[in-house]
Amino acid sequence: MSAQEQGYFTEANSAEVVISRNANAKDARLAEVMEAITRHLHAAVKEIEPTQEEWFEAIQFLTKVGHMCNDWRQEFILLSDSLGVSMLVDAINNRKPSGASESTVLGPFHVPDAPELPMGSDICLDQKGDPMLVKGRILGTDGQPIDAAKIDVWQANDEGFYDVQQKGLQPDFNLRGVFRTGADGTYHFKGVKPKFYPIPDDGPVGQLLEKLGRHPFRPAHLHYILEAEGYETLITHIFDPDDPYIHSDAVFGVKESLLAKFDLIEDPAKIADAGFDGPYYEVIHDFVLAPAS
Repeated sequence: MSAQEQGYFTEANSAEVVISRNANAKDARLAEVMEAITRHLHAAVKEIEPTQEEWFEAIQFLTKVGHMCNDWRQEFILLSDSLGVSMLVDAINNRKPSGASESTVLGPFHVPDAPELPMGSDICLDQKGDPMLVKGRILGTDGQPIDAAKIDVWQANDEGFYDVQQKGLQPDFNLRGVFRTGADGTYHFKGVKPKFYPIPDDGPVGQLLEKLGRHPFRPAHLHYILEAEGYETLITHIFDPDDPYIHSDAVFGVKESLLAKFDLIEDPAKIADAGFDGPYYEVIHDFVLAPAS
């Protein structure tokens, strides 16, 4: 009887032996997941052929990632983001019908219960940065406007920081707001032109990016959560296509359909009509929600 038939562990049959030991798993989905992970992990180890020292270094890296996690910092999510896994999971779980707006990652800086504001309000409470007007429509895949769609929006300031990162320096709920569309599905609000910013890079994930010759920056963007009765919730961004990091987002969140031109408006008549005192940036972007499954 061969070693494989007896169930002894060898280099050749390593994955099969481990999988066979899980045959009595109480959860079928867990067994399925562990089988796939085991097969791919063992295949990777066989391809890489790490030394004992290299494998221990990998274990030490994951240990450091775990030690970096606390109530406000999740280094494992950061690792998932920087490897593109978060975006892959998002894509798998948000396959949209033709014409619907694409999703992207939520990000770590969403704050629940942001104030609901009258349409057209300025979400910049400290009036710092280059003023910006954002507007567009919320539509269904049939092209019809969506009434009473909830728009939860938030953004970093002109220095690349969210209010929760600068307690005491920015007002609470600065650059955050909730709006609801009317029957015409249109929305508009004021903010400031956002800036690119780095993901937290003072831990093991940041060190890994540096060793890989990668930067930690995300291109300038605005975050949205869009909800409406009868439609799937959409978590997404819009990005500045002229940002220096638009083609190298550290977390792979950029999709071509989410690019929204930030146009500098200097026409005095348009400035007066928009209610600004000087030049401002205008962003026009429509969102299309998929019907609820």
